Amino acid sequence: MATATATKNARAIGAARAEISKLVQYDWTALDKRGKRMKGEMQAKNAAMVKAELRRQGMNPQTVREKSKPIFGASGSRVKPRDVAIFSRQIAAMMAAGVPMVQAFEIIANGQKNARFKNMLVEIRQAIEGGSSLHEALGLYPVEFDELYRNLVHAGESAGVLDTVLDTVATYKERMESIKAKIKKALFYPIMILVVAFLVSMILLLFVVPVFQQTFAEAKVELPAPTQFIVSASKFVQAYWWAMIGIIVGSVFALIFFKKRSLKFAHFLDRLSLKLPVIGDILNKSAIARFARTLGVTFHAGVPLVEALDAVSGATGSVVYGDAVKQMRDDIAVGHQLQLAMRQTNLFPNMVVQMTAIGEEAGSLDHMLFKVAEFYEEEVETAVDTLASLLEPLIMVVLGVLVGGMVISLYLPIFKLAGTV
Repeated sequence: MATATATKNARAIGAARAEISKLVQYDWTALDKRGKRMKGEMQAKNAAMVKAELRRQGMNPQTVREKSKPIFGASGSRVKPRDVAIFSRQIAAMMAAGVPMVQAFEIIANGQKNARFKNMLVEIRQAIEGGSSLHEALGLYPVEFDELYRNLVHAGESAGVLDTVLDTVATYKERMESIKAKIKKALFYPIMILVVAFLVSMILLLFVVPVFQQTFAEAKVELPAPTQFIVSASKFVQAYWWAMIGIIVGSVFALIFFKKRSLKFAHFLDRLSLKLPVIGDILNKSAIARFARTLGVTFHAGVPLVEALDAVSGATGSVVYGDAVKQMRDDIAVGHQLQLAMRQTNLFPNMVVQMTAIGEEAGSLDHMLFKVAEFYEEEVETAVDTLASLLEPLIMVVLGVLVGGMVISLYLPIFKLAGTV
């Protein structure tokens, strides 16, 4: 029966999506009852339907034209998690205020600047109008509204607290994006400095060193060892710069390709990154914070623990922690307590396990998980700030040794010539 219902819902959503794809966006102008000129946009199958709808609203249609599409970016920019968080907050506020869901979707869609997200919301609204529940309609876009999001919405619908759950989901997504942004910020600065240092070095080796090399050859001066090394490196780069670029680009693409295609390779890279000094500590704490926050949100929404862990496994941001959560799910399915299953993974600190055990005993697991999440989110923020303060002097040293050493090596023969004059 459940399978038949799911199949029926899927067909209904598919039919609604096919129907929506036939709609065209029109720009219209019309005169209202006072003779005032009005303008707006409307989706319809044809211009006649737009005019009929305007007349139904008491307006006199003047012009109805199909909305022109831009050559570039016609479908709109990518929908970001922050967009989904803002949408969740908006619809939660409207539902709490008593605005019907279909009307709330229409209001939010009309206020969207991102054409792609606007079209998504229109399709979801149409599916809801066709009889689908919200979590079923969100299944039209499983990338933007992942399994975890849909499970939380389903739990909220079942418990009759959808507005509260959506508000909680918005807070959750905002916190997760905040953690990601902090980690990216910590890594972006040193990576960009190293890239700039590499480009400066290549420019020196390709264009500056050959000029000095010609000067040294004309002066017939014997080159010191550091200068000879730089000259040899310059000759190598001039001869094989294309091979170097090919190796670098090929290595990056190969890394991405094998990480996506090979689970073992992805697992190896993830374990390696978790063991890196400083960086590994941040990634570990980030994974624990995301695990605790996600499980706390799902459990608070009323999702059964086994189902919650199934959704949480993909939200930790780590293959290693994701596999550990799946192992915990299997242990709990056969009757083990959460704290015991966590202990078996050997990934979670004793404090996290103990707080989980207290939460289970006291019947306040979600509250304890939120406390763990808050603690580790603060730890991540502190670790990121510490990393930034440690990297700044280290980067200066690297730049000084790399670029400064190269410049000094080029001037050593000049100093030698000046000493013989």
